[in-house]
Amino acid sequence: MTARTPPEKSDETGDNPVYEAAALWVARLSSADATDADREAFAVWRATDPAHEAAYAEMESWRRTMGQVPDPRRSKPKAAPGLIIVAALGLVGILGWQLGLVDRLRADDWTDVGEIRSTILADGSRVDLNTDTAIALHDTPRERGVELLRGEAVFDVVPDPQRPFVVRGHGIRARAVGTRFFVRADGIADPVGVAEGRVDVATGLGHVLLQAGEVASQDATGRPVARTSDVAQAIAWREGRLVFSGQPLSQVLAELGRYRRGRILLTDAAIGERRFSGTLDPRDTGAALAILSATMGIRVINLTPLLTLVR
Repeated sequence: MTARTPPEKSDETGDNPVYEAAALWVARLSSADATDADREAFAVWRATDPAHEAAYAEMESWRRTMGQVPDPRRSKPKAAPGLIIVAALGLVGILGWQLGLVDRLRADDWTDVGEIRSTILADGSRVDLNTDTAIALHDTPRERGVELLRGEAVFDVVPDPQRPFVVRGHGIRARAVGTRFFVRADGIADPVGVAEGRVDVATGLGHVLLQAGEVASQDATGRPVARTSDVAQAIAWREGRLVFSGQPLSQVLAELGRYRRGRILLTDAAIGERRFSGTLDPRDTGAALAILSATMGIRVINLTPLLTLVR
């Protein structure tokens, strides 16, 4: 008999929140401490969308076949030692990648999820590290180099014409002499923005010189272009504020999720299109979700410490 393989990462399953939620439910309901409340919450989730039931059935079938999650309705068989080792190593690898442990091993400084912190470099420049951020320093006689391994940071650079300040990360190089600018390495939002001074931004497709009040964007060909933006609003997280001006709720939740362990799962795409304007505190994501619940007509369900449903 051919062994069943896990769902491949495709447009259907790769980075699919439905399959991620299904995997969490499989793990939760097969554990010895699963409660009636867990089972009731799962029933609600499964009934919300036929895709939920299909995803759960597929994930549960695969894990049972591999022996990693015994059927709780039967006597618990012992999984093969080899499978246990492989599963454990795979889980450690996945968690290590998701929690940024690999990047932290390479980093000279980093922040945990939800942590915002400032540090002063040897030349006197200041770096504000946003949530889940890691940087590595590469100083040479000719340049002050910083590699943004993950996350987002704001740089207040001490002028030194003889040694430009260069930040690299996510295929981008940002070069400045003395200025204040941010670099973000997640590939979701604008990757570079300038609050003061000028920054030369280069990618594999070209470069653009940003002035104060501009961010780097892309044109139809993927080349970097300058675009006017409220950079002060973009870096307000340094003061404990996430400022939104008519962004879709889906985008608001995604941004809030950067400061929170686990997953915020939006179960209704139509709700995600609602627009939100206001300020949220990333240091208290529970309170931020309560504000959204009260002002946006949504329901927030904390299924587990690592899974929150918004519907």
